[in-house]
Amino acid sequence: MLQTLHDRFSGIAAKILLGVVVIVFGGFFGIEQYMNPKTDTFVAKVDGKEISQDQFRQAYNNYRSQMQRAYGTQFDAAAFDTPERKRQVLDQLVNEQLLAGANEKLGVMVPFSQVKQMIEAEPAFQTDGKFDRNLYNMRIRAAGMTERGYEEGLIKDLATRQLPAGLAQIGVVTNAEIDSFLKLRDQTRDFGYVKFERPAADAIKVADADIEKYYKDHGGEFMTPEKISLAYIELDAAKMKSDVTPDEATLKQRYDEQKARFTAPEQRQASHILVKVEKNANADAQKAALEKAKAIEAEIKGGKDFAALAKEKSDDLGSKSQGGDLGWLEKGLTDPAFETALWAMKKGDVSAPVLSPEGYHLIQLRDVREGKVKPFEEVKAELAKQYLETENERRYSDLAGKLVDALGNDPSLANAAKQFNLPLQKTTLFTRAGGEGIAANPAVTKAAFAPGVLVEGNTSDAITLAPNHVVFVHLDQHETPVQKPLDQVREEIRGKLVTVQLAKQAKEQADTLYARLQKGEALEQIAAVVKAKVEQEKDIGRNAANLDGRLVAEVFKLARPAAADKPTTAEIALPNDAYALVALTVVKDADPSKLDAKSKEAARNQLAQGYSNDAVRGFLEALRKSADVKIAEDRLLQ
Repeated sequence: MLQTLHDRFSGIAAKILLGVVVIVFGGFFGIEQYMNPKTDTFVAKVDGKEISQDQFRQAYNNYRSQMQRAYGTQFDAAAFDTPERKRQVLDQLVNEQLLAGANEKLGVMVPFSQVKQMIEAEPAFQTDGKFDRNLYNMRIRAAGMTERGYEEGLIKDLATRQLPAGLAQIGVVTNAEIDSFLKLRDQTRDFGYVKFERPAADAIKVADADIEKYYKDHGGEFMTPEKISLAYIELDAAKMKSDVTPDEATLKQRYDEQKARFTAPEQRQASHILVKVEKNANADAQKAALEKAKAIEAEIKGGKDFAALAKEKSDDLGSKSQGGDLGWLEKGLTDPAFETALWAMKKGDVSAPVLSPEGYHLIQLRDVREGKVKPFEEVKAELAKQYLETENERRYSDLAGKLVDALGNDPSLANAAKQFNLPLQKTTLFTRAGGEGIAANPAVTKAAFAPGVLVEGNTSDAITLAPNHVVFVHLDQHETPVQKPLDQVREEIRGKLVTVQLAKQAKEQADTLYARLQKGEALEQIAAVVKAKVEQEKDIGRNAANLDGRLVAEVFKLARPAAADKPTTAEIALPNDAYALVALTVVKDADPSKLDAKSKEAARNQLAQGYSNDAVRGFLEALRKSADVKIAEDRLLQ
């Protein structure tokens, strides 16, 4: 996944972040545009870089799957799939692109050593507690990815976290701020309150005429859910077991063809100091940078420590804090000029200034690992396993292609199932929120309720469930929504109307009593009206566990009393149409001097985290304001 450092650093570092750059060459550009007018498909564009529908869909599905795993059977797909939720995911993708652009400009890098350490520390890639490259390759392929693609994803993730992590460390919290924070955080309040519940339900009478009118006016609330079931053919490469056994000659031929895979290339452990040269810098600026690099080189020759100088003087924000460490590098990962210089050095050497597109580098070669080739016998089992996987994929691709062609000529799933000896399966009835089996997959649900399948009765295109795993679906049964009979929903409507009346009466009662409290009546007089008790609370903190959380939260929003005999009053709505009338009498700030050093340090960290979050949020807002961000709202909601 690591293409060249040149492709991902802005400096040796930043090009790890950039991904693949596609340059479209053009003769006959005008004719091309005329003959093949481009149709935009992006959901967002950030400074000209597109976020495609596929990228958005993958990110959204990943997020959806995470939530589904977290909530299990309580997950409500219909309630989850909202425009607001989709916009939230898109905003995150836009932020990532903004950070990637900022990384490129600032020269922030992700050292290859950091990526390597993360991969090797991942338990899923370990056998008996040690990194297992064969297991790593197998699991990456099983997830439908390549090593390069997986590592690029790691780099992108690390890169988008580096700048926020750096910003998170710049917040300074003073002792005065800590004291002010603690005074408020640990503040206590004294107050009295009267709580009264909503009236009893049996006091509300609902006429049949009112029920019938509600049923007539709100018929859409009482519809049966639309349901369908599907007939489907499933094709899964993982279930297509091959009975072919590769012979020794075949495996040796593969070994010879893929020997590069089993060769650990020579690696060089390097550090560098970057003297950055801005793009389009004039000759004077380039000369000044070179002189600065030569001056640092002279300090190194004079005995100064390379890592210490990197921390002090390097312009590579990503590596300077590690003393310029770039980790273990292989050929093809760095800028050509950097690579040429590095591979010409001997262990312990420090190069003269090396010019690259980002500036001048002083390179230190700290160690060398010679390349090694694994013998055939060591990788024979892996080659056999790969052969079978490849054979299964070939058979899968061949059958999938024939199946698509057959369904194109005859859309009957029954005929296709018979022709290719595949089982014709059926789902149970399910709604637009999904169902069981393949119907739990959002892509299947979306295709099933699309006009082509639901209205026109067509067989769907291939629906991808996972890499090398598809289904073709056709409508089996369709239950359209119908309005439930009045007698079936009569009590449900009665309950709705009773709830509305109870809420109205409770609010009217609370407003009336609160008006009397504001005019000067005591809480005891108010309590007598509703036959309730006045509760007096003293030294209540923000996190009081023995009181209604909403009540406490609202009390702490109230202004300080003007005087001891002039409490601050409030009417507070509580769950289930209950209300509380409150009289706040005392507000006591905490005394920070009574807290120990450990508690104050915890408060400092809490404040620093808040400042950090604000700094990151402000940085992203500033990036967004200065960037050209376009959102395709219509494609986002598709």
